[in-house]
Amino acid sequence: MSLIIASQLDADFNRGLGQHPIAPILIDVADEDPWTAASEADILLVRPSPAWRQPAMARPPAWPGRLKWVYSASAGIDFYPPWLLDAPIVTCGRGVASDEIADYVIAAIYAQAKNLESVTARSRAQWVNVPLGRVSGTTIGIVGLGAIGQAVARRGLALGAQVVGLRRTGAQSGVSGVEHVASLESLVSRADHIVIAVPATAQTRHLFDAALLAKVKPGAHIINVARGSVIDQDALIDALDRGDGPGFATLDVTDPEPLPEGHPLYTHPLVRLTPHVSSNHLLVRHRLLDKVRDDISRFARGEAPSDIVDPARGY
Repeated sequence: MSLIIASQLDADFNRGLGQHPIAPILIDVADEDPWTAASEADILLVRPSPAWRQPAMARPPAWPGRLKWVYSASAGIDFYPPWLLDAPIVTCGRGVASDEIADYVIAAIYAQAKNLESVTARSRAQWVNVPLGRVSGTTIGIVGLGAIGQAVARRGLALGAQVVGLRRTGAQSGVSGVEHVASLESLVSRADHIVIAVPATAQTRHLFDAALLAKVKPGAHIINVARGSVIDQDALIDALDRGDGPGFATLDVTDPEPLPEGHPLYTHPLVRLTPHVSSNHLLVRHRLLDKVRDDISRFARGEAPSDIVDPARGY
């Protein structure tokens, strides 16, 4: 089976893709309009480049052309215009960076619990016995028990924390030891660390609004590794400022990205803001390559590739 693949990824990645046993033909993709490759390719491998975010970009008249399959290198597809899902099959890179993101979450939890910088002694006068926070014995609440949520759950349980979780589908997570709760309100009222790992959809936009933030356990630490749109950022700032709800927030994602200069989240004393780096994507590119190559093998055998996006759910 001969396939023509148009790829937006880098040259090294494409060389690895070209070494697949079916010997696919790799063609270039124009950075300014990658969708035009649909007229020539069987598979379009895309990444969330700025071209896909052009304002009010209309569906190209010929889309999806001769395409049989669109493969998003990112797990989320919210970055792309809705018409991308008009392709016969759309799949995503779900799970590729889940371990890296879970490590980021655990690092954020320890940074908040132990805060070693604040107790570092730089003079004899600062040699003071200060109690540190704990991770063992605390409760980690995970909103979204997909690949990332499950990776966080396994780590949290190994560290002696109680892990409670919520999955919007209601399905069990498959991680033994996770307590599944009935509602989001119950989760946020119990958890010391609240990890947000849900996809960005119309249903999850501002899921964490003023009403929900008012129910968060006082002093709880909110960690968002999903999408910035899941949190009402103005409501979060108000809740942090009031002092009777969440006590700190670690945000690897914002809405928009990057935030405009001068936005209060940059300098808020109760916010740790990182520039969407938790996936460590450059260091896990080999995992994406393995996943794409495996899916091409499935496709060539007439089997369905992994992680097909459901257009109705948007992930």
